[in-house]
Amino acid sequence: MFDFLIHVTILACLYSLVALSLNLQSGFGGLMNFGQVALFGCGTYGAGIAYKYDLGFASGIVIAAAFAVFVGWAFAAIGRNLQEDYWGMATLALAEVIRIIVNNEGWFTGGAQGISPVSPLFPSLAGRMQQVAILCSCAALLTVAYILCRWLTDGRYGLGLKMSREEPQLALSLGYNVAALRRECMILSGLVAASAGFVFAHYISFVAPEQLVSSETFLIWAMVIIGGIGNHRGAIVGACLLQFIFSFIPFFKDLVGLPTEFVAAARLVMIGGGLIAFMLWRQSGLVPERIGGPKLA
Repeated sequence: MFDFLIHVTILACLYSLVALSLNLQSGFGGLMNFGQVALFGCGTYGAGIAYKYDLGFASGIVIAAAFAVFVGWAFAAIGRNLQEDYWGMATLALAEVIRIIVNNEGWFTGGAQGISPVSPLFPSLAGRMQQVAILCSCAALLTVAYILCRWLTDGRYGLGLKMSREEPQLALSLGYNVAALRRECMILSGLVAASAGFVFAHYISFVAPEQLVSSETFLIWAMVIIGGIGNHRGAIVGACLLQFIFSFIPFFKDLVGLPTEFVAAARLVMIGGGLIAFMLWRQSGLVPERIGGPKLA
């Protein structure tokens, strides 16, 4: 049971990183990114490709970061002249294009079979010790990402992002380069999401196109909305809450004697029902956005 709790906590930390990334885009920049899973996939495939070609751990970090920067830039570029809703659809389409390319370019990405095994994050450790080491690494990475996001959004950069979200024309009139702000936001948040994907690939030792399906993006959206869009702590709370609930659904299924098919259906119902409930009765989420302005000094 202890090992299972460690496993669930590791996943909660990794999903919290991806939720923080999406919250930076949507909660502060007003960017409706429905292709978030592609940024996560940059990290997983950066790790997988580095291992496949025996390039080493450091090279994997560089590859994952390069992928994230390119995809983040591409997302920002296609949305430069699109309204918010159309840009959301464009990101969903681009993420699906990336998944199809990954699925078909077997010579480079392993194709539908994926890449396996990916080397463990701490090859000198085994069993519970390795899990504890990974958990500590994930917690440290999440702490750094949270501090970075707070630092970005509590200053002039965050003020510019919020202004570009609420009143783009006003932001332009005050000298903010809205296109550059959004591009930087996509790239920085992409690096955060890719870091989660990189650790995830080394943790489960497997990379495959099935990890890039659009349903993962909507799960992350549910985490952000339920936790509280526009609040970094809310994104973490939402990610941890949903991950722990999802992980304990199988135990509930066994307790009441329901069929195995109930698990997948229950998760989908929870995502949809939770989103509808919060959008109807608590749009601000569990941890509402802070009203106070950024600290300018």
